[in-house]
Amino acid sequence: MRRLLTIILLASSLSAYRLYAAEPLHLSASQPRFCGAWVATVANIDWPRPNTVGNPAQQETDLVNLIDSLSALGVNALVFQVRPTADALYQSSLEPVSHWLTGEQSTLNSKLSTLNYFDPLAVALREAHKRHMEVHAWLNPFRVNINSMTKDVLCPDHVFYRHPEWFWKYGEQWYFDPGLQETRDWICAVVKDIITHYDVDAIHMDDYFYPYPIAGQTLPDKQTFLTHARGFNDIEDWRRDNVNLTIEQISATIRSTRPQVQFGISPFGINATNYNSLYADILLWAEKGWIDYVIPQLYWPIDSNSPNTDYATLAAWWAKQLEPYKTALYTGHAVYRMKSGKANNPWQLGDELIRQRLVNKSLPKITGECYYSAHHVFNYPNVFLTPLFTY
Repeated sequence: MRRLLTIILLASSLSAYRLYAAEPLHLSASQPRFCGAWVATVANIDWPRPNTVGNPAQQETDLVNLIDSLSALGVNALVFQVRPTADALYQSSLEPVSHWLTGEQSTLNSKLSTLNYFDPLAVALREAHKRHMEVHAWLNPFRVNINSMTKDVLCPDHVFYRHPEWFWKYGEQWYFDPGLQETRDWICAVVKDIITHYDVDAIHMDDYFYPYPIAGQTLPDKQTFLTHARGFNDIEDWRRDNVNLTIEQISATIRSTRPQVQFGISPFGINATNYNSLYADILLWAEKGWIDYVIPQLYWPIDSNSPNTDYATLAAWWAKQLEPYKTALYTGHAVYRMKSGKANNPWQLGDELIRQRLVNKSLPKITGECYYSAHHVFNYPNVFLTPLFTY
């Protein structure tokens, strides 16, 4: 009876959060494993909602409600995107306040308080830690913009304009040049700024290192390679080393500043793509002890038409490869696909996530899951509450 009363009270307290939840939520069973949700801020995917940009009061209310609702479903780690496009959803002295938050990128010296804004990362930490949830600060290291965002969005004193020699363009996007020590130092300065001023539990990066290949286009880094080859003769080996140096330096920055902060990577689910196209050598980083956890994005179903994209095959591969190392392994799940309208979509059968969790249960190396993205979690709350889903 007491449990029933608790559930009723909790559902009542969360009913106002229908902006994100499809129905009132309920208290989940105890969740000892890592259970994360990515909160994407780029393009206002999860938060803040597009119609609240420039409305700090509503944004703060939404953020608190989002965290409260995720906690009620058993999510115990908030992977919060705080640097989507070389900007900040926190108080930074290095990069401007994000236009995804305010509608217009601030000048570098602007403070959130002078813009009549709250500090999103500070609020996320306060609310999440109050609920015994971790906060992983999610950064995109090299990306400056996305296709729908021109460089004109960048404020006049952005580092992009102060050091144009640090950047190159590929497709419609601009990137920090990974081949320059100056850009590696800059990214490490950003990381140090965050972990010095905020009590985050982890620094998190996903699959965006070198950009995904564009047909018919070549990466514009030949001159950097010729100038800063560091003894390499093969440009692809050099690119991998550029990212290796970045990860090693970030890891050292974290260890020397606040060693209790974790460093995690969420790579593309097929490692050949990481290694050959994004120049991210995930297994080397685990072997060297530079990273604390890996969350491969295994966004395919079980019994896929191709063995290369079969969830069970990929989960077993990652578990085997990471077994010798201390690096923790969690799996990334595509809850956004559960609303796909495509014919014969296995996600719409309702049990795909449960089946994937049962695969994980058979692989002891896998000790947690993470879901992309946060607002999609609420489309099927009963999936998260089934007895098979927690163990």
